[in-house]
Parts: sequence; structure tokens; C-alpha cells
Amino acid sequence: MRTTTRAAALGRGLPQRWSDDESQNINFETAHAGASLTYPQQCSALRKNGHVVIKGRPCKIIDMSTSKTGKHGHAKVHLVATDIFTNRKYEDISPSTHNMDVPNVTRREYQLINIDDGYLNLMSNDGNSKDDVKVPEGEIGDQISAEFDEGKDLMVTIVSAMNEEHALSFKEAPQGK
Repeated sequence: MRTTTRAAALGRGLPQRWSDDESQNINFETAHAGASLTYPQQCSALRKNGHVVIKGRPCKIIDMSTSKTGKHGHAKVHLVATDIFTNRKYEDISPSTHNMDVPNVTRREYQLINIDDGYLNLMSNDGNSKDDVKVPEGEIGDQISAEFDEGKDLMVTIVSAMNEEHALSFKEAPQGK
């Protein structure tokens, strides 16, 4: 029996014979737009207040400028950005025609249920619980703890990028929930 590839079989109008072997079936657990941690984007298409990966960290662009082309070479883009989790400042210079990685950043609001052992116990709008986010260090963490101890209902904003999650802001939950 002669075997052929699917494309070749379709091109010649031959009958197709495919294996029923389970080992050849591929199962994708997740397949959505955010399946990758980053996606490439040309430097010239990046914008202020957008996101970019600099030195392996997800950053928000706070300033960018483009230099003109010289006698030889490309126009250069100078980026100044801050890490979205630590607020540390980063700078990078890259040719405008080259691609840079842009992180897939997601923002979700959760209701704060409890604070247990330095971790936030959160609930999403659809009822799923999440308890793997640490209470942020510094002023935000202190404010969340203080207002929760006062008995206020709080909504906490969790930002996720490149396998990191942090609570970056909070607000009092609207009454009537």
C-alpha cells in the first residue's frame, strides 16, 4: 500500500487514508489569543503608554523618541519604560525596523474575601476563588490590610504578565453587590 501526505493526496485527487492511532492526535489544553507570554511588534509601531519587554521584564512605555537615519543604518527608537510590577526604570535603543516583544497583560478585578498568612483570598465575578496572590509590599499592601480590617468590602485589581501576578490597586466595592 502506498502512503502519501494529505496535501499530496488532495492535490492529486487520491483517496485519503489516515491512521486512527491515538498517539498521533494532538490535544491543546488552551488555545486563546493570550496563549503566549509575549508577541512580536515592530519598534516603530510601539506607542507611549503601551507595553514592551525590556531586559526580560514587562514594562509600560513612559517616553520614546526616534532618531533620524544616518548615512548608514536604520532609524533608532529610544525607549524609556517602567516595570509594571516594581516601577523600576529601564531604557533600550533598537532599530525602528526590528521587532520587540510585547507582553500579554491582563487586568482583572476580584472581591477580597480574606487575608490569610500574607496572601489575598479573592473571588472573581463568576464565583471562582483565587488565593495565590501575595499581599503587596509597601503602601498599597498596608492600605488594603487596614481597610479590610475596618470591615470594608474591597475590589482588588490583579495584573498578570509573563507568569507573574500582582495586586496593583484596590477600591471600595460598590454597595449593592
